[in-house]
Amino acid sequence: MDGNIIVETISGTCVPVKGDDIDTDRIIPARFMKVVTFEGLGEYAFNDERFDGKGGMKPHPFNSESCRGASILLVNKNFGCGSSREHAPQALMRWGIKAVIGESFAEIFAGNCTSMGIPSVTVSAEAINQLMRSVDEEPSRSLTLDLRNSTIKCGGAEYPAVMEEARRKAFLSGSWDSTSVLLENLSLIEEKYKELFGAEAGPA
Repeated sequence: MDGNIIVETISGTCVPVKGDDIDTDRIIPARFMKVVTFEGLGEYAFNDERFDGKGGMKPHPFNSESCRGASILLVNKNFGCGSSREHAPQALMRWGIKAVIGESFAEIFAGNCTSMGIPSVTVSAEAINQLMRSVDEEPSRSLTLDLRNSTIKCGGAEYPAVMEEARRKAFLSGSWDSTSVLLENLSLIEEKYKELFGAEAGPA
């Protein structure tokens, strides 16, 4: 590891998924969770809403050619509700999502996103509707999320972005990456081990 990964700004095109109370089972159906690792989950994001029983594609933003390559997900209220499965944000991340912007999120979903380096920020209902409309009108339009200044810029307009301050600071400092933080403080961990157990710590 070469230090913590600081996340200040994320820019990219957007994919809007409209509707309130979209739960984790809709994001990644439970039958796709029987895996040893999270690799490959991206192809199953919103699977049952994207494909019919015979594998034929249904109308869905994640199937849209105009949204191919999008890295910012736009959603409405209470996104990620339901079970606490980490597979939901894992599937979104592996599909290509780097940030989620919406009216509100389930608390556990937002926490899981943070632990993966995916900012989940909230905006007003009016702002998300304007953003979705802007992307519908011009899918290639780029959006920039600025965590340091707590703003979203898209199509010449600017909106205030809200995130729990502890999470925002974690992104700006790189401390969201707990593995990196642990590795950077390995010597302190070893010293604490010796202090507690009076023996040499095992190999790193």
